[in-house]
Amino acid sequence: MHHAELLRRGISYQRAMSWRDLAAILLVVAVILLLGAGARQMVAPFVVAHQPVISLAPSALPLYTLRTVTRMLAALVASLLFTFTYATMAAKSRRAEMLLIPLLDVLQSVPVLGYLSFTVVFFVALFPGNVLGPELATIFAIFTAQAWNMAFSFYQSLRTVPNDLDEASRGFRVSAWQRFWRLEVPFAMPGLIWNMMMSMSGGWFFVVASEAIAVGDVQIALPGVTRRDCQKTKRGAAHWQPSISSASTAFSLPTRASSRAACGNASALRAPSSANLHYC
Repeated sequence: MHHAELLRRGISYQRAMSWRDLAAILLVVAVILLLGAGARQMVAPFVVAHQPVISLAPSALPLYTLRTVTRMLAALVASLLFTFTYATMAAKSRRAEMLLIPLLDVLQSVPVLGYLSFTVVFFVALFPGNVLGPELATIFAIFTAQAWNMAFSFYQSLRTVPNDLDEASRGFRVSAWQRFWRLEVPFAMPGLIWNMMMSMSGGWFFVVASEAIAVGDVQIALPGVTRRDCQKTKRGAAHWQPSISSASTAFSLPTRASSRAACGNASALRAPSSANLHYC
């Protein structure tokens, strides 16, 4: 019997679960478990004098990749929340626009190393004895490499919503919340997704600078794939080491060139002298 005939007669139709559905469920559960494991490691106790040793064994690469990818995704979620709030306020209010857009332009022009000069000390002091402090400083550094262009893209899309769509939403008398999620966000999504991809690509380089930081005489090295490659370069072990996980290797490929370039030019990477930050 046809599906339309079943619906017309009020008979519910349930499609049998296939192996594709089971594979999708297992994949979602695996991703949630991996992200949960990565997030759990971000709240472990942290002692500066007894930091974890970066292992160069190929078996450690999947774990380091998980830590780095978790930081990147956390920064991307924070960038999305910032984009939806900041850009919306600038687009909806003329007075707010006169202040927020020039401020956003100024924030975009500040180098990432400039933010690290004070955020590292702030977050480490905010969570003493916990690795969450350095982790939040790293996430914030990646956030500053992702958020600005996403906010500009979303703001521009909100200002250019077609008049016919605007009139249609007013005709249906949708609420401000419905207009935002059913009209403005879908209209802005193509440009926002493009800028999210560019932000993720640009954020890989700043992971190198944020996973290994020293404040004065105190050095903080967070486990991550870029920190591992930095250690390999410093020890002269730059040859290829195959990973036991093809997925981890695929995630780590974009970081290898940037991390080795940054470690090879460590003397040129210096934050403002007030913080005395060094990398790699």
